[in-house]
Amino acid sequence: MIPPIRTPSPEFSPLAIGEDLAPLPAYKSAGTASIDFSGLLADPLKLHEDLSSGCGGQTWPAGMVLAKHMLRYHKDDLSQSRILELGAGGGLVGLAVARGCAVESPLFITDQLEMHALMELNIKLNHLDTQAEAKILNWGEPLPKEIVDFKPDVILAADCVYFEPAFPLLLATLTDLLKLCPSATIYFCFKKRRRADMQFLKKAQKMFKVAEVADDDRPIFSREGLFLYTFKAL
Repeated sequence: MIPPIRTPSPEFSPLAIGEDLAPLPAYKSAGTASIDFSGLLADPLKLHEDLSSGCGGQTWPAGMVLAKHMLRYHKDDLSQSRILELGAGGGLVGLAVARGCAVESPLFITDQLEMHALMELNIKLNHLDTQAEAKILNWGEPLPKEIVDFKPDVILAADCVYFEPAFPLLLATLTDLLKLCPSATIYFCFKKRRRADMQFLKKAQKMFKVAEVADDDRPIFSREGLFLYTFKAL
């Protein structure tokens, strides 16, 4: 069942809480984790984490929130969707959807070149070669032809708000994706860490239809400074 979408309530709005709520987590050593998302996956996802090529090689909290949301509320309604994950890092969210949701077409997990080998590794670790493809997508640059031809209508973005100079590039890519498919929905989850994160959200609210997504775990993850929205074209 698809949960209702509503505008943010003041109680949980990230704009209403102080800055520096959520410090950056400690970095992990390289290794492979087995993740069942609190029992939502009968066959746990294997995810190799390795920071040697960048911070995207680690599992971050908003990715866990978004993956759980998709597995809980969208398990059976994505069969005809064309799905793309932005800033995938190791591919946590996209691979969880490929493993646990009824998706008929292969989905794309995307990031910069530095993350490509890790995305490919995690696809192979989970035997998802026919269900997921790793692609290079640099924010702010023209969309690759494969993605233009694909015309994704479900875009997953978790933990993409962390490096302020990249915010305009991220907004440009989100805009391009919604121009490519005006009916698309972007599921966007982030953890508030700094005042700049709120500037990103304010700009997004001027550019897109932004709505907070209902989730049974919302009271829990919002206390940790995590927020889940959909972005749609105006």
